[in-house]
Amino acid sequence: MKKILALTLLAASALPSMAQQVTKLSATKANDYGIVYSLPQTALHISLEAEGTVKTPGEFYQYAERYLGSQAAKGAIAKPSSSWKLTGASITPVGVPRTSGETWLMQFKSGTPVFAMVNAQGLPLAIGTEVDEPSTDTPDQTGRRTTTQPDRTAARYAMTEDMVQSSSLAKRAALAAAQIMELRRSRQDYLTGQADQMPDGAALKIILDNINAQEEALTAMFLGTVVKRTEATVVTVTPDASGESDLVIARLNPTKGFVDADDLSGAPVYLDVTVTDRGKMPVNEKGETKKFPKNGVAYCIPGSGSASVDFGGRTFCSRPVSLAQSGVVYGLDPSIFTDKKSRAYVIFDPTTGGIRELGTK
Repeated sequence: MKKILALTLLAASALPSMAQQVTKLSATKANDYGIVYSLPQTALHISLEAEGTVKTPGEFYQYAERYLGSQAAKGAIAKPSSSWKLTGASITPVGVPRTSGETWLMQFKSGTPVFAMVNAQGLPLAIGTEVDEPSTDTPDQTGRRTTTQPDRTAARYAMTEDMVQSSSLAKRAALAAAQIMELRRSRQDYLTGQADQMPDGAALKIILDNINAQEEALTAMFLGTVVKRTEATVVTVTPDASGESDLVIARLNPTKGFVDADDLSGAPVYLDVTVTDRGKMPVNEKGETKKFPKNGVAYCIPGSGSASVDFGGRTFCSRPVSLAQSGVVYGLDPSIFTDKKSRAYVIFDPTTGGIRELGTK
């Protein structure tokens, strides 16, 4: 059975497209040399972009073959239509606080100052070294729309007084066709230098652009108009520990564009998350699972898998992902961060809570 997700549409201003606020927490006597923090679960920011096409017949479409010829009339629009298609998708993993709200305590020995870097959500970024939060590079495009429309101003200039006053559709079509021919003759005169008054280069370009725009507007009255529109949105999904299959994250309505995932008027956009490897606890030389170190600094050993976005039987994007919720929590011995001879530092992956780099200074 297909699963349907109630989506959270993110406002563009809420997307972490640049480094967020980072806080330095110190383990001191005042806090008993302990630092409280949270481990993340992995969410997916999914950016979707679609293109809509609205076709509208021209006022004189039934006269297109008579005045513009059979070849041009083949492209005339006879019936209005509207359609949307998905044109792009991308997936960006991000770390978010665990819904369980659980926190961890880093407990260190007294006498040696230790600090940790956490982001605005309280998720660990590093211990023993200063870092900025990596950018997630999530596209800032929610709700964006761009539209290409016919030049209505040019159409007003192109219509003659007789066309405006006539009540006969056939006569208006004939007058429009005559005006098209007149514009073509005028353009030819300017291009060949036969016009009564020849302007300079810049003025000539303006005149020719106006002639072209008026001809295009009049021709659209016979052939119709095609309006293109793009719409983009970003949805956030936090996959289950076991992954997701055929999860409906959005729908495309043929006239409205993106609609809610539970709006059956639109065709579904699916997300699939497959977990291929679950995080495992480390083992010793005998193959026995290691015990969690006393007062250990908790981190995640994430699971791994892949995520893809599908629409209309086609995969629009696919990428490998690491998932905190498909992993396990283990700990680092806190003494490595207070060793005066070889003090350790660690940099975490804020999307999973896993270790990105572990070394000594």
